[in-house]
Amino acid sequence: MSSSGGASSSSSSGERHGVGRSPNRLAAEHSPYLLQHAYNPVDWYPWGEEAFEKARRKDVPIFLSSMKCHVMEVESFENDEIAKILNDGFVSIKVDREERPDVDKVYMTYVSALYGGGGWPLSVFLSPNLKPLMGGTYFPPDDKYGRPGFKTILRKVKEAWETKCDALEKTGNVVIKQLRDALSAKASSQDIPNDLAVVSVDNCVEKTRFKNRDKNNIRSSIADSQLISMQLAGSYDPKFGGYGSAPKFPRPVENCVMLYKFRKHLESGQVSESQNIMKMITHTLQCMARGGVHDHVGGGFHRYSVDECWHVPHFEKMLYDQGQIANVYLDTFLITGDEYYSSVARDILDYLRRDMIGEEGEIYSAEDADSAEYDGAPRKREGAFYVWTNKEIEDTLGENSELFKNHYYVKSSGNCDLSRMSDPHDEFKGKNVLIERKQASLMASKCGKSVDEYAQILGDCRHKLFDVRSKRPRPHLDDKVIVSWNGLAISAFARASQILKSEPTGTRFCFPITGCNFSLVKQSLGCACPYMPEEYLGVAEKAARFIKEKLYDSSSNRLNHSYRNGPAKAPGFLDDYAFLINGLLDLYEYGGKIEWLMWAAHLQVIQDELFLDKQGGGYFNTPGEDPSVLLRVKEDYDGAEPSGNSVAAINLIRLSSIFDAAKSDGYKCNVEHLLAVFQTRLRELGIALPLMCCAADMLSVPSRKQVVLVGNKESTEFRDMVAAAFSTYDPNRTVIQIDPRNTEEMGFWESNNAIIAQMARSSPPEKPAVAHVCQDFKCSPPVTSADALRVLLNKTVAAATSSAAA
Repeated sequence: MSSSGGASSSSSSGERHGVGRSPNRLAAEHSPYLLQHAYNPVDWYPWGEEAFEKARRKDVPIFLSSMKCHVMEVESFENDEIAKILNDGFVSIKVDREERPDVDKVYMTYVSALYGGGGWPLSVFLSPNLKPLMGGTYFPPDDKYGRPGFKTILRKVKEAWETKCDALEKTGNVVIKQLRDALSAKASSQDIPNDLAVVSVDNCVEKTRFKNRDKNNIRSSIADSQLISMQLAGSYDPKFGGYGSAPKFPRPVENCVMLYKFRKHLESGQVSESQNIMKMITHTLQCMARGGVHDHVGGGFHRYSVDECWHVPHFEKMLYDQGQIANVYLDTFLITGDEYYSSVARDILDYLRRDMIGEEGEIYSAEDADSAEYDGAPRKREGAFYVWTNKEIEDTLGENSELFKNHYYVKSSGNCDLSRMSDPHDEFKGKNVLIERKQASLMASKCGKSVDEYAQILGDCRHKLFDVRSKRPRPHLDDKVIVSWNGLAISAFARASQILKSEPTGTRFCFPITGCNFSLVKQSLGCACPYMPEEYLGVAEKAARFIKEKLYDSSSNRLNHSYRNGPAKAPGFLDDYAFLINGLLDLYEYGGKIEWLMWAAHLQVIQDELFLDKQGGGYFNTPGEDPSVLLRVKEDYDGAEPSGNSVAAINLIRLSSIFDAAKSDGYKCNVEHLLAVFQTRLRELGIALPLMCCAADMLSVPSRKQVVLVGNKESTEFRDMVAAAFSTYDPNRTVIQIDPRNTEEMGFWESNNAIIAQMARSSPPEKPAVAHVCQDFKCSPPVTSADALRVLLNKTVAAATSSAAA
């Protein structure tokens, strides 16, 4: 299986194929992906002036390779004949797309626009002044099936450069100009139509509309390569859940907009419509969690499934998936009250705690899909760490093996047979990818056991398999720390710290959910005492502090994009600022420390200085300070990661509900201008921008609900009040925590929102916690108990629902 982007697979000191060779310049880099190629016979350069200067001096084209492809590495980059052609006639540059997404984006956009589609690995030929000449993705080494191989392509590019370089450069200049014009969209007006909010969310969720294709328009071609042709409800898979067919990606932004529409229906009293949407969401999340795309033994989710039934995954695990998916399960738990969904969220977060966090709190990027089947194996195989033979299950689990095998569809011949897409090349013949085909309650009844007893047996079995699996050669851990992805994870950990307090008392959880020093308590009946929710807040704060100390320059007020053995050379991009601001706002709202709100507001100022198009509206993805990056793009596609513009829009709306009118109006003005840039796309193809659809609707709400909590933050009453504030799902709510005794907090509010400061001063000092709920420019009488706050927050929706039902 090929990768669609993600974890780097590093090797050190020629671990894989370079034994006995001298290292190239990549040996001095920090990126695990670049280090993987440090002992190739290709004379690789990292992206930078040294490579550019050599190409200019020798007057030869540049070959740029971005993103891993184990096949192309073995076939071409370890091939001495191909290496000689590259070394003699080209300057070869390797780019880690996770470390330099700005560079990757320029040339992926070029390939997508000119060739009707893109993908990784990315292979592009450039002039010495970095203009694209031609490109593609994977090239086999030799001619095959009437198509030229990599050797032939190299010779033809070299010949073309030597005979008509001026014409090639001219074409490259024209293409870059066209792309620059197409991708730096400007708003014709700073105002947005009144109906944009309703139209965009409705079109995204409920209407089926095919996209129009204009083959002569570069922007349309780019969109065509990325976008789904049907809206969500129309593409819903009623059998296996999810939207569309194989391969199936857990694209969390899709469920985010579905959850948002559920709430809108509920507030409008449209109960049956809200229930229909909720059925799609819960069915999808259950199918994902029961499928092989979920790591049942170790926790967390793999990148995607190659089949339609969420069974056989591409096995890499990406941090950006974990944080977003955890948040979706947390929100669904809030709506349903079903601890099944909170248990999946815990499973993801506990996986990150156990396997993906460094000593200083930094959260790593990814785990690779491939690993050796045994120590000393000559090559790595996809999924080797995760799959099981029937005999391994039986030898490990003994008397409980039959129960476990029946539950997880384990077969002696292997179980990757549920779809013709699951294993078309027999890569997993005789192997099993664990999948739950039936609910545990049904299987427990069939075994004559209670659900709790059955779950505990499965938990004990998973823990035994985990111990066995831990002795296998592990997939490579990509220990880069990427600011944007950490921001997504910080959000999930912060939100879990309060949302999980709504779990029913006495709820039992089983491995891989962990807690109570579980590694020291290997009981036979699972774990009854997982991590307390407050512990997740500590994880979020420690990760944020790592970024502030290691990846933020307080003198320049700039972020770096990533860290490994020190900050990388690349500056922070829009996603880094926007995703981190989002995480910091959640850290403040759910944790209450004013320092995170202050930093979020300050980073928003810097983001506006670096990325905001003040004339045209919206945010560019790069600061525009690096002349080697030829395009500044205004991203709008909410894909595996949401776009920086979508997250920025929601951040601005959240900030507008916190600060006083002067600043609030400025935030809203920037959001309106941003949405005006993308209004055509929101109307015609909302499915491509689900999170921005939510932002458009949020902006249309006359006044976000403010829950202002005043009192002693250390008191039990105040902590209970905070938990009550987050006991319901409400994406249009802002929670403000303030302790009147804290001079720093009071000073902040006096300077930034005098009304909030007055609420704090006027609250009864003898009360440890007082809640003020304000919406539509008026506040309800303050309440002093968590139960009263819950009633108040539920009143509007409950009234609408009951009236509709009547």
